[in-house]
Amino acid sequence: MQTTLVKFKELCFQQVSSAPLVVFRILFSSLLFYSTVRTIFKGWVKELYVIPTYHFTFIEGLPLPSENVIYSIFGLLALSSLFMIFGLFYRVSTALFFVLFTYVELIDKTYYLNHYYLVSTLVFWMVLVPAHRSYSIDSFIFPKIKKPVCDNWCVLIFKVQLSMVYFFAGLAKVNADWLVEAQPLATWLPGRYSVPIIGKWLYLKEVAFLFSWAGCLYDLFIWIFLWFKRARPLAYLLVLIFHILTGILFPRIGMFPYIMIVSTVIFFSANWHQKLLTFLPLNASTTRSYSTRKRTAFIPIVLIGYLIIQLYLPLRHLQHPGNLFWNEDGYRFSWRVMLMEKNGYTTFISKDPKLNLQKQVDLNNYLTAFQQQQLRSQPDMILQFAKHIGRLQESQLGYAPEIYVYSRISLNGRRSQLFIDQTVDLYNKGNFNAKNWLIPLSE
Repeated sequence: MQTTLVKFKELCFQQVSSAPLVVFRILFSSLLFYSTVRTIFKGWVKELYVIPTYHFTFIEGLPLPSENVIYSIFGLLALSSLFMIFGLFYRVSTALFFVLFTYVELIDKTYYLNHYYLVSTLVFWMVLVPAHRSYSIDSFIFPKIKKPVCDNWCVLIFKVQLSMVYFFAGLAKVNADWLVEAQPLATWLPGRYSVPIIGKWLYLKEVAFLFSWAGCLYDLFIWIFLWFKRARPLAYLLVLIFHILTGILFPRIGMFPYIMIVSTVIFFSANWHQKLLTFLPLNASTTRSYSTRKRTAFIPIVLIGYLIIQLYLPLRHLQHPGNLFWNEDGYRFSWRVMLMEKNGYTTFISKDPKLNLQKQVDLNNYLTAFQQQQLRSQPDMILQFAKHIGRLQESQLGYAPEIYVYSRISLNGRRSQLFIDQTVDLYNKGNFNAKNWLIPLSE
């Protein structure tokens, strides 16, 4: 055991070229800048964060920004990502982007996508690695920081993180719905008939099966081939084909395909990255000798701890009974991409226990259309909103109302069934941990 730890420490602190970090910094930060600016100019800041009067926050009591503050946040995100590209005040700008982006991500789980979580994880490590010590304005202004090498762990952590994303995305597809029923692709693909060339074939069930199995095998194994030099060019070609195709077929997944295309470039050799960097004006070459940075003993421990967490999160659903796609216990933050299609309706009923009067809650008074769409099939959001409505009405009545929910949902092509126990008062008796109000899926 001790020998293994020693070897792991030696692997972590082996000196390697920092060129892959520099290329990753420039390409990934450019994508972040583009995405942020696009969000601002498309009007999505207003649509997602200003217009809604209620947000499904990940953390109860999370302070919500005013209109001026949220626009300022996105302005700072654009500015900090621009600074990251050029390596200007790199540590500060990267830390600022990480804090602000993660805060925005936590404001409303309605908009949760895996690539938001991926951006947070990758930028977190960008804060800690020296991606600014060459080919950056920082290294031009402060020549003493200039250094063409870095500790091996600084590059490896990104490769390992991306490998885990692929592997767990593939592992999540090893289920009967995906492989045996070709769901939900069999439901989605016919609607993409307008896609050029292949659109006329997408209604075929055989195509849904082909895409399902190909997607599973791709995610399970592509990361392995990216690690090997000989297989890497072909593997990256598959990365391009796969992610461009998914981006065309499923635009709802946003920037995720392009984040993976850009991020996996880090798997290429240091020489490959160095050749790219020769086209930049800020050359990293220097005749000055540099000292080896003192090794920090706790770094391997931090890395091991982080990897354990990243292994646990995608598997934590195993500690919860029931169908994961139905109850969604442990679904988020686990690299599960495009695995389920839920349809149906969800109605909230408010009852005055003293007057014995009840009425249907008009969701249009509280939520946007997209929030309503996401709410109807996500148990934690249903309970969260029931608590919110209950608190609002209790402040008006002076005593606690009762909130009931009637919901029928269909999962991945199954017949619809009751989703929520309509006899349970969610406001007073609903519990986030013990979902005794959620009716189990009838397989």
